[in-house]
Amino acid sequence: MANTMEDQLAEIEKEATTPKEDFAAERLHRKQRLACGLRTMGSLHLAEGVAGHVTVRDPEHLDRFWVNPFGTNFKLMTVSDLICVNHEGEVVEGNGPLNQAAFAIHGQIHQARPDVIAAAHSHSMYGKTFSTLGKPLKMITQDSTMFYNDVALCNDGSGAVVLSQEIGKKMADALGDKKAMIHQNHGLITTGGSVDAAVWWFIALERACQSQLVAEAAGTPIEIPQAFCEDGLKAQGSDAAGWFQFQPFWDELVAREPEFLN
Repeated sequence: MANTMEDQLAEIEKEATTPKEDFAAERLHRKQRLACGLRTMGSLHLAEGVAGHVTVRDPEHLDRFWVNPFGTNFKLMTVSDLICVNHEGEVVEGNGPLNQAAFAIHGQIHQARPDVIAAAHSHSMYGKTFSTLGKPLKMITQDSTMFYNDVALCNDGSGAVVLSQEIGKKMADALGDKKAMIHQNHGLITTGGSVDAAVWWFIALERACQSQLVAEAAGTPIEIPQAFCEDGLKAQGSDAAGWFQFQPFWDELVAREPEFLN
């Protein structure tokens, strides 16, 4: 039995990375998590209008990903609404339209990073506002340390509506091996080994950007010493920790809006 948080997260990570032989069951699992993640982001007002997309890699066809269809409200998303897209930008399953920005950005990230199972992006208020400053996230709160040395900055195509695969590739290159990125004049992009982790990182990074904006408006925030930042990253910055942090959202949605599962 796991006695410490580190042991518990190790067990979670082991379970999450265990190969699934039943592709249909794993596909349904990922799609349910995707619908939940989208509804959660919608309920937290992290999506505006038709902008924003969350993707999850198909467990069997690794060159395909599931994504929310263009124009469907995040807060009303169901498993049956989701569409599957290949790396050529073709909808191979589902009936909804594809958001071309989702293909331009996520397609390149999924191709460049085989370890990325899911990715999240929307035009959230504090993330897009923070992105206009062209500066890195500061380690000024305990929560921000989950992103210590793990957030990339990218200014290629800053401010443009990203419909170009060329810009998408530059964004994927800038992301490198990090779990999150601030795209200048655009907003936040987060990735993870599960939908749960990717969506949690997005929520947490949005809040970290908000915290820094507020703190710097009030004065000069004191930054956390490097050793504590390293400890913070170790304690709460792993993929398993990201997955774990999302579970209360999952539990709440299953209890209140179980229709999203179908």
